[in-house]
Amino acid sequence: MTTATHRKPGAADDGPGTWTYGNDVRLLVNGEEYYPAVFAAMNEASTEILLESFLVFDDEVGRELKKVLEDAARRGVRVVATIDHYGSPDLPREFITELIDAGVDFRYFDPQPRLMGVRTNMFRRLHRKIVVVDRQRAFVGGINYSIDHLRKHGAESKQDYAVELKGPIVEHFRLLVEGLLNNRPFPRNKPWWRSRVSPVSSDRAMEKGVPALAVWRDNDRHKDDIELHYRSAIRQAKKDILIANAYFFPGYRLVRDMRRAARRGVRVRLVLQGGSADKALPTYAARSLYRYLARAGVAVYEYCERPLHGKVAVIDDEWATVGSSNLDPSSLSLNLEANVITHHAGFASLLRDEIETLIEHHCLSIERKDFHEEAAWRRWAGFVVFHLMRQFPYWDRWLPHREQPILPATKAVELAPPPEPPAESVDATATRA
Repeated sequence: MTTATHRKPGAADDGPGTWTYGNDVRLLVNGEEYYPAVFAAMNEASTEILLESFLVFDDEVGRELKKVLEDAARRGVRVVATIDHYGSPDLPREFITELIDAGVDFRYFDPQPRLMGVRTNMFRRLHRKIVVVDRQRAFVGGINYSIDHLRKHGAESKQDYAVELKGPIVEHFRLLVEGLLNNRPFPRNKPWWRSRVSPVSSDRAMEKGVPALAVWRDNDRHKDDIELHYRSAIRQAKKDILIANAYFFPGYRLVRDMRRAARRGVRVRLVLQGGSADKALPTYAARSLYRYLARAGVAVYEYCERPLHGKVAVIDDEWATVGSSNLDPSSLSLNLEANVITHHAGFASLLRDEIETLIEHHCLSIERKDFHEEAAWRRWAGFVVFHLMRQFPYWDRWLPHREQPILPATKAVELAPPPEPPAESVDATATRA
């Protein structure tokens, strides 16, 4: 666990999308660091817990989350848990009912029935992972609530990152969560014809604490905010760009900015998913970019120890981001995502050290000579796959558009799978048969 510790933060600024100053930021690596921290915060909650997550499984981690939320609700804490229905469609009815009976306001984001067994709500998912406790602490990152974020899960356990935040930035993430609950999208901080990427105040950046910014992607007025911040930081980079991302096939402009940075002498390194990827097609599409990037001087590494699930980056000596957004069409063009951006040398150094440790011990360097041995048909296949998947967000435009409701707790139970018969009754039936 790595920490950037500073003085007690001051008052909040103008709201989400603007820089805050005087924050404390703690980096949490994998479930081994994340779950103890977030569950401890929930256990200490006295007024409010707001939670958003893509995945909650009925396993060891999910049941611990359930218990912590139930305990908090029973002692009078306002607890609201919003879970994406596409990501977590199979939570048992008993799991949800017990949460509701304890006083938890459980909600499903965009619940839809299956059509011939196929989930119909695969687009525009709630992919954010946010927890806000007592308006004092927030947790943001890419870690869901499932045992596959713990190393004891085995070779398929995920490598991932999150942060614990204290200070005025917490209220910004709280407003994001409340805005979704109340269907209240945030207006742009600037008109469309002006830059929506605000620089850090040079005067306030010298204060103690970590300057931090909440950035998010929605399907209303902030459709490309996360991508804009990535592109702005890459264009301004002078020395070093280090990105670790699970699913990588960004838009043409972001790839072009990376190539241009490498050509002007910036060291550009990408840490991407290696051979143990859980989705073969996205990995194949990402690999179709390797030759194009390497020709401009971009260094590519594949993380091969276990599945990579992180979405983090460090640029030069101060800019860093941790969050839920991949650099792929789903995250950049469809899903609801949230990242925190920091501008602080101490935190950037901590995160860079973590990623460089992966490169040194667990990554395979993709060398330019490897491309000469690649069959021509594979190059063309990769080209076709990449461009087809780059058009993936536009396919959604041809589908019937509808509101994406957040189903209240009492209705969520109706969508949950019915309880399975007890094991002894199944055995008895088998015996009689």
